[in-house]
Amino acid sequence: MLKAWKKVFVFTLAVGVCLSLGATLYFSSFLSWLQTPVLLEQADRELNLENGQSLYRLAFELHEKKIIAHPRAWVRYAQYKNLTAIKAGEYLLPEESSPLVILELLNKGEVQRYQLTFAEGLAFRDWLKLLHTQDKLQKKLEGIALQEIPRELGLDITHPEGWFFPETYTWTAADSDKSLLLQAHRAMKKILEEEWQGRAENLPYESAYEALIMASIIEKETGAAHERGEIAGVFVRRLKKNMRLQTDPTVIYGMGENYKGNITRKDLRTETAYNTYVIKGLPPTPIAMPGREAIHAALHPEEGDSLYFVAKGDGTHVFSRTVEEHNRAVRQYQLRRRADYRSSPIEVKKSSGATNDLVEKETQKERNGVNDTLEEKVKRQGD
Repeated sequence: MLKAWKKVFVFTLAVGVCLSLGATLYFSSFLSWLQTPVLLEQADRELNLENGQSLYRLAFELHEKKIIAHPRAWVRYAQYKNLTAIKAGEYLLPEESSPLVILELLNKGEVQRYQLTFAEGLAFRDWLKLLHTQDKLQKKLEGIALQEIPRELGLDITHPEGWFFPETYTWTAADSDKSLLLQAHRAMKKILEEEWQGRAENLPYESAYEALIMASIIEKETGAAHERGEIAGVFVRRLKKNMRLQTDPTVIYGMGENYKGNITRKDLRTETAYNTYVIKGLPPTPIAMPGREAIHAALHPEEGDSLYFVAKGDGTHVFSRTVEEHNRAVRQYQLRRRADYRSSPIEVKKSSGATNDLVEKETQKERNGVNDTLEEKVKRQGD
């Protein structure tokens, strides 16, 4: 009887050892599989996880793509480690991805991120063009009239121009044109309020919004950073003297789609709400999106007595106190243009990626238009 019990004990022990060894080997093999990278094709690296998609469903989708060899085991491991809270979004998996790396990536929510740069001086219509060229960005404002967009965004403004801060914004496939614009609007409100609180004394603005209008004009008038304060000084002095601003970028903005790259004498005489050769004071809205430096210049104009300026052809300007001095400068720098004449500095601040071509095109088009018409402007500078 004792011998029989010994046999049973030995047999049971042997079975237990075998099962234990088997389980150890299986678990070791499973961990090895879990941590072994799989070389992925480019198409398989892109993973779009929808809201509410279960880990179980995803496991078998990845199994069909031969990325996850053991989908049920993968899900059980995730449940055991409390890693089932996968986050929706667009992912770009590493070229060599193990099942464990994929699981951790989905739980951390490390979705693919994109960047879009809005350069200083672009108009709101240019922002919309850039937003709607982004393939991965959700388009919620496409087809909506420009004047209706503030209402769609829930903003308490009547016109969108000038109200969005030019900057590089990071976004994901879960974002939309609306979310990026709201982010840019919050940034502009914050910066404008900060600059307004620290403004100089005796400025001719009744509100921060008027300073924003002036900043947009300064932004369009020069690409040379060191000139912003001096140009602001010219415009502020002209406002205080009740002189017309007579600045071409406002004329161009008021022409809208009718502007084809040049301004004629007729354009300068045509009355629009933005033609500062005709109206006195500031135009009714900004004409572009100004950067912080232009806003600061509008609120901290340089002191001096100059009332005019003209482009020299190297991207900078000559400033004059009287119309006679100004006319001489026009004859020197505009009527006898140098061979290497250019309307912007050598290092024009441009954005990255898809924005480059648009920035360069708009900058050259508008500033060339300004310079091309200065010969006619000589006859119009005195008030």
